[in-house]
Amino acid sequence: MLCVLWVCNPSLSSPSPGHLCSSPICVVGSGPAGFYTAQHILKHHDLAQVDIYEKLPVPFGLVRFGVAPDHPEVKNVINTFTHTARSDRCAYYGNVTVGRDITVGELQQAYHAVVLSYGAEDNRVLGIPGENLSGVYSARAFVGWYNGLPENRDLKPDLSCETALILGHGNVALDIARILLSPLDFLRKTDITDCSLAALARSKVKRVWLAGRRGPLQVAFTIKELREMINLPGTQPVLNPADFTGLENAVKDAPRPRKRLTELMIKTALEKPREKAAMAQAAIPRQWGLKFQRSPQEMLPTTDGTRVRGVRMALTRLEGLGDSAKAVPTGDMEELECGLVLSSIGYRSLPLDPAVPFDTQHGVIPNSLGRVTGVPGLYCSGWVKRGPVGVIITTMNDSFDTAQSVLEDLQGGVLDVSISREGFGAVGSILRSRGIRPVSFSDWEKIDAAEVARGKAAGKPREKIVDPQEMLQLIGH
Repeated sequence: MLCVLWVCNPSLSSPSPGHLCSSPICVVGSGPAGFYTAQHILKHHDLAQVDIYEKLPVPFGLVRFGVAPDHPEVKNVINTFTHTARSDRCAYYGNVTVGRDITVGELQQAYHAVVLSYGAEDNRVLGIPGENLSGVYSARAFVGWYNGLPENRDLKPDLSCETALILGHGNVALDIARILLSPLDFLRKTDITDCSLAALARSKVKRVWLAGRRGPLQVAFTIKELREMINLPGTQPVLNPADFTGLENAVKDAPRPRKRLTELMIKTALEKPREKAAMAQAAIPRQWGLKFQRSPQEMLPTTDGTRVRGVRMALTRLEGLGDSAKAVPTGDMEELECGLVLSSIGYRSLPLDPAVPFDTQHGVIPNSLGRVTGVPGLYCSGWVKRGPVGVIITTMNDSFDTAQSVLEDLQGGVLDVSISREGFGAVGSILRSRGIRPVSFSDWEKIDAAEVARGKAAGKPREKIVDPQEMLQLIGH
């Protein structure tokens, strides 16, 4: 899924470091967007000092808390970020919430440039009746729960039903389906949290449906994730051949990734259920399947009104072709019984500080090439810049573009570097006066070592600490 290459937009020329003065630069957020922005600035500006602020004690954002535990190869990018953080010209300050502990305005007083790279910390909502029933969860919260995101550590999802419904046809939806149906022996060797592993060991879920408003030609997941799902031991894919009628011709001239993806779905739909010698004949394998052209209208409650028992769906037809096709209700409805619903319809960024413009409709900071509209010296990169789409390499290129805008503005005199800025010298004094004690990167490395040691004792790569207070106690805060 991830190939980390040094990619720089060839249309942008790198400013000459000789024209640049010493400049403290601040990055808010320590996920991929933050680290790639810092990396590019440090590489192309020999006198830059980049300080990275993070609200959690621990760094790496969605690489730590979003990437599936059984995808360790995607997390290898942490090695690149660690190399950046260990630079003499880079500093990490965790446990600092920008917008609460320190304002963006105060950061702008202390730095020549401030880059907001804080990602998408909320989820989109369906806005339908019953969405708050017990048994209905956002994909973001569920992923955060099994990945050890502190705010989701007490989720305690009810996995006592046999049928789960995931709303969405993206890679996150497939990640969740795979985690729900994976053999426990697979998961035990990953960095999945201990409490979620225990809950999955008790899970009664044996059937997972993934429903989307549009058709097979509009699914957002990629072939790697689909193939993993098809090949998952102890599971049987259930795809309706009728959903794929005529699609072989329709994808003949489609881009190669879409063509291969559709062909794999068609092949899987037409295959007879695989014989699995290892399974007892009486045992019914776990199943998963894709449901198309279904739009959720209402979460249906149990008779006592407390839990979800199913979802009422509107059947849809497609108007238009390809990715731009729109799902239009036909007027027909159906009900799908399930005791667990996971809404995987996308993440959403939130405003950080009243001083920062924010487009609430699109969930992004208004910007041009990463320059925040109407606020000189303020920039943005990653999901808060362009919306929550794309994989890590997409964010890498996007962040390099923003970093290039910063470098050009430093060189071109848009940013006044003749006025000295104190950087963390000024911010540290403010934080001390407010009783805030930042976590350094060497502090994080102590937390990291403790997690790895605990994991080794349990035969896994690490055992994540999920309580921020425990992290702070471990480093003597």
